[in-house]
Amino acid sequence: MKLLPKQENAVYYLKDKETNELLYGGAAGGGKSALGCLWLIEMCQKYPNSRWLMGRSKLKALKETTLNTFFELSTALGISEQFTYNAQSNSINWVNGSQILLKDLFLYPSDPNFDSLGSLEITGAFIDECNQIVYKAWQIVTSRCRFKLKEFNLIPKVLGSCNPSKNWTYKYFYKPNKLNELPKSRKFIQALPTDNPHLPDSYLESLRSLDKNSKQRLYYGNWEYDDDPATLIDLDSITDYWNGRQVKEGETKYMTIDVARKGKDKTVFRLWKGWVCFKRFSMDISRIDEVVTKAEELQFEYGISNSNTIADEDGVGGGVVDYLGCKGFVNNSRPIKESIADEYITPNYDNLKSQCSIEMAKKIVKKEVVELCHDTTIIEITSEEMEQVKIKDVDKDGKLGVVPKDKVKEMIGRSPDEWDSIMMRYYFELEPDEYVIY
Repeated sequence: MKLLPKQENAVYYLKDKETNELLYGGAAGGGKSALGCLWLIEMCQKYPNSRWLMGRSKLKALKETTLNTFFELSTALGISEQFTYNAQSNSINWVNGSQILLKDLFLYPSDPNFDSLGSLEITGAFIDECNQIVYKAWQIVTSRCRFKLKEFNLIPKVLGSCNPSKNWTYKYFYKPNKLNELPKSRKFIQALPTDNPHLPDSYLESLRSLDKNSKQRLYYGNWEYDDDPATLIDLDSITDYWNGRQVKEGETKYMTIDVARKGKDKTVFRLWKGWVCFKRFSMDISRIDEVVTKAEELQFEYGISNSNTIADEDGVGGGVVDYLGCKGFVNNSRPIKESIADEYITPNYDNLKSQCSIEMAKKIVKKEVVELCHDTTIIEITSEEMEQVKIKDVDKDGKLGVVPKDKVKEMIGRSPDEWDSIMMRYYFELEPDEYVIY
């Protein structure tokens, strides 16, 4: 069975003594699943009594897609009699004692630490569509690659396939590869549908007929686009947030403070003139009194009152609000009633944070908010967080909510400290006049 040139390149890394983690794909139709299945077949044949993992976010999807590819390739190679498939144990058992375990790698609330994988020992792993799992799952699987490695003179190997996604695959593979900053133990190979001569023209045409975001991702392999229907802020709007010249500075000044929760992460201050953020300042892990002192300095320097200052009141932030005397933002509090036809109506949001996040996202998409910043690092990390502002349970009816902070942290591998200091600015737009302290 002849491999595509990029598949051959991947096989080289899968057999070297340097690469532990390989991400392959980055578009549709590049032969991702086939590569992973062929690799597992060869490894099981070559190393008797070895043990391998074939995983995906959901076991049902794995069986309906990747497993079928495995069976099709096995039939084409004429090796179907070398193994049996046990649907109850979700395993493929080879006559030479090798085994492939089929695993569900979804992050279930009942198993946040993936304890179900705790006692697992494997020789290597293939995770199909790994952009659909959280980074912690990838790390756990990687840490379990130790079974009979010395006996076979192998090193740990995890192969992942993916389509472009603005999550940990982008952060830890695509972008470092683009900047030539990937560590030696990691490799990334982008395979496009145009690299695969076996694809029918009708399939390529179907990719070219997709909507703009999907076509950019799945046909051109453009990682800067996201076609998740839950996404609230598109790439063009994020770009305009930093480059916009259409918004004039207002006369009223505000300050929003995202205080590090439990003293971890960092505290972020943003200063506003109307809907223009003209200054950002951050502090590493700090005491409450240090945050209060810095807030007072900024208030004095830029003429911002306590009534126009708001801080995240959850956790450590509660002390900042008490000592500073500013307004407090309680994320899980009830949404603020909005004035509609001279009546205050409670909007259909699950809490105040969702209300401010969704409304602020709408305002950014309308090109009505800008931030003046020339620090490329700040622009980069903030943009990454803005891309993760998404509706949770987008397919379900009920109150509107956004994906919570801890889930975003799992996707991007760090705490999203920037977005909260942006979305809190919308609080002052919602606050009824009778609550404003002059």
